[in-house]
Amino acid sequence: MTEKLDIDHLRQWIGRSQEATDVVTAQLVKGLRATLFQEVGEPKAGDVAPFTVHWCLAQPVFPMSMLGPDGHPTRGGFLPPVPLPRRMWAGGEIEFLQPLQVGDESTRTSRIADVQIKTGSTGTLCFVSVEHSISSPRGTAIRERQDIVYREMTGGAPAGGKAPPPQAQHRETHVSDPVLLFRYSALTFNGHRIHYDRDYVTRVEGYPGLIFHGPLQAALIVEMAAKLRGGKAPKKFTYRGVQPLFEGTEFSVNANDSGESMELWTANAEGQPTMKGTAVW
Repeated sequence: MTEKLDIDHLRQWIGRSQEATDVVTAQLVKGLRATLFQEVGEPKAGDVAPFTVHWCLAQPVFPMSMLGPDGHPTRGGFLPPVPLPRRMWAGGEIEFLQPLQVGDESTRTSRIADVQIKTGSTGTLCFVSVEHSISSPRGTAIRERQDIVYREMTGGAPAGGKAPPPQAQHRETHVSDPVLLFRYSALTFNGHRIHYDRDYVTRVEGYPGLIFHGPLQAALIVEMAAKLRGGKAPKKFTYRGVQPLFEGTEFSVNANDSGESMELWTANAEGQPTMKGTAVW
């Protein structure tokens, strides 16, 4: 049985901050390019990195003894100790001010912005919003808000929508291979077992297979948006997860460009959106 949520206690974490520094290496850029279905090449100092490379930088490192049963660090510390067992990346918003480059020393300053409790179709939900500012030697490169959702261990994957699949002006297709998911987990030092441990995700969390990372879907969407605009990242990208995307199936990255903005989404093999986003330049 889940421990009762004490919202007043959890909201005491609002305003807490931390800072971390890392370097954008050529090896990291090669690995991320390969994972995002880009030409790997031989990146050198000063080359522009993939636009969401910051999600691979300065990730928290904890000893094995401090990990919980889901592979995440035990609750508490910087993030509030939400007692709900499932933790997922729900969405967020990114402002791209300037790209990070190979060789940059980058510093991320993070702050807990809000903690809210809501009730949804799967029960009690706790949303934690985290604000990040990522800098390079040239100044602030990225400002971001990440929305993390915690929920109860009830049910399995929500049923996919039955509406007709949206039509796309631009579409790319790939396969959600388990190796792809493993590579992204490695690049982001993400120990969450739902992305690589099939026994855990099916027997404990009740899903039909390994779950595709939300950030990886968002990264593919951002890169597609930039490619359609001559290599320029959007000024602002807002996105949210719609339903899980699972291993072993074809998926697509889609875009409709109105000129002023671009609607983007990833979709499963049936064409149903799994993540939706809006980009503006």
